[in-house]
Amino acid sequence: MGMSGMYGPSSDAESIATIHAALDAGVNVLDTGDFYGMGHNEMLLGRALAGRRRDAVVLSVKFGALRAPDGSWIGLDLRPASIRNFLAYTLKRLGVEAIDIYRPARMMANGEVPVEETIGA
Repeated sequence: MGMSGMYGPSSDAESIATIHAALDAGVNVLDTGDFYGMGHNEMLLGRALAGRRRDAVVLSVKFGALRAPDGSWIGLDLRPASIRNFLAYTLKRLGVEAIDIYRPARMMANGEVPVEETIGA
């Protein structure tokens, strides 16, 4: 769910209203990535979920993809220390204490970081 400029200009109010409409219609899984809008999408979700029952929604977040200030993709970081840092920022932006599904956006094909280290973080 990219509501942070990935598909052109967006309105925070319209994005939050869309999330509310989805939840009111029975949608109960929200998927995002910490790199969507360079964290902005998570802040939108946090605002949209404020005042709602946390147990009524499953939050799924992808991590590890890196973006330059201009939004271009620059790589992947799946080192355990980086993952813990990504998670801390994600929890803060979402305004929650836990995420239901937390997974890498991609796995590294070159084996630079063993999958066991990534998952173990």
